[in-house]
Amino acid sequence: MHRTKRPPCVKGAVTEGDWGIVDYLTTPPALRATSPYTGEALNPTPNTPHRKEERPMTQRHQQPPVKHAEKMRRKSIEQKHLQAAKGGRIDVPFLLLVLLLTIIGLVMLFSASFPSAYYETGTPTYYFKRQAIYAAVGLAGLALAARFNYQRWRGASRLLLILSLFLLMLVIIPGIGIKHNNARRWLGIDGVFTFQPSEIAKLAVIVYFADSISKKREKMLQWREGIVPYAVILGVFSILMMLEPHLSGTILIVGTGAIMMAVGGMQRWLIGAGVGGVAAVAVLFVKLVEGGVISYGASRIAMWHDPWLDTSKDGYQMVQSLIAIGSGGLLGLGFGKGRQKFMYLPEEHNDFIFAIVCEELGLVGACIIMLIFAMLLVRGFWIALHARDRFGTLLVVGIMTQLGLQVFLNIAVVSGLVPATGISLPFFSYGGTALALQLGEMGIVLSVSRQIPAPRNG
Repeated sequence: MHRTKRPPCVKGAVTEGDWGIVDYLTTPPALRATSPYTGEALNPTPNTPHRKEERPMTQRHQQPPVKHAEKMRRKSIEQKHLQAAKGGRIDVPFLLLVLLLTIIGLVMLFSASFPSAYYETGTPTYYFKRQAIYAAVGLAGLALAARFNYQRWRGASRLLLILSLFLLMLVIIPGIGIKHNNARRWLGIDGVFTFQPSEIAKLAVIVYFADSISKKREKMLQWREGIVPYAVILGVFSILMMLEPHLSGTILIVGTGAIMMAVGGMQRWLIGAGVGGVAAVAVLFVKLVEGGVISYGASRIAMWHDPWLDTSKDGYQMVQSLIAIGSGGLLGLGFGKGRQKFMYLPEEHNDFIFAIVCEELGLVGACIIMLIFAMLLVRGFWIALHARDRFGTLLVVGIMTQLGLQVFLNIAVVSGLVPATGISLPFFSYGGTALALQLGEMGIVLSVSRQIPAPRNG
């Protein structure tokens, strides 16, 4: 080993032992063989048995910086959501509007249904009692969904979509699906418990679209990422539902999905093209029906133009609905005093319950109910605008859009604005599973409202 030249040792100069330290400090690290103190090897070979090779501290259990940062970011976001879900308060105005509509709906259902319930079952409160039970179940579901962290719905989005597709395929099989009024839309035991798979499909599409679109952001501007996957899903659901057939449910699912895609960042020119395309298809369908090319819905289109052409058969229901609306006048005949519900108006407690509302409460009462619906929609979209994240925003937008479309279409059908499509009025029409699911969806909106960030002071 090379050593520096040592001068002779004199009194007061560097000692022999100190020169070992000088050699150690002046020798390059790669050439240092032994310690000047212990004589042990500083750079042992891999075969040295008594000394284990150690990695620097910076290399021990070190994760890639990007993945580690993303993992920590997600964990932080999840902790914030959990804290907000535990400590946040629900939106009280939205809850009060939901409860108000539920109560008014039950009262009007009792008034509209007791003649047919007495005639069909011998119990005037038959429909009312069943609806009240489902309302209680729905309110329990609302409370549970409001306490449930809505972020957990992300994990169930694909499962809900697959389940709804399976049920929609199951319901169209003869012998399994229950058929009423030439439509096979129900599963279950007829007369005991039935439900429409389309109700589950509506929620499944909303949850899946909200989860998927919220993750894509700028990719929604691309045709391959932002249009094709969702168009395929909506197309499959539309085909299955039209095989029942279920036109109103198809319109709700396609309309809700399209609006969620637009809110999620789809290109604006595609929005205009989609609206124009739907309008063109609708006009073409009406023309083909009028020309006799398409037979499905021909009587509905004809009676929509002039229901008085056949007041005893195809136009009977529309005529009786218009009579009920006109009989109510400005202030109505009074609660329970309507006449059309006494076996004149078909489906008076179901799709055409709004005609009974107009007859008994008049124009003023009908406008008040429509105003309550409007207030609920406005408050729901306010929650969507102030939601903590994109997933919450899209989730609420989907639920409130579906509700708004359903209310509009039902009132439009009852008043003769659009052809009859067989669509119910939320919170009012008879249908236990539909009411329970609607209240559960309102609970999801309340869950999103609990995590709205608190406003900053100053």
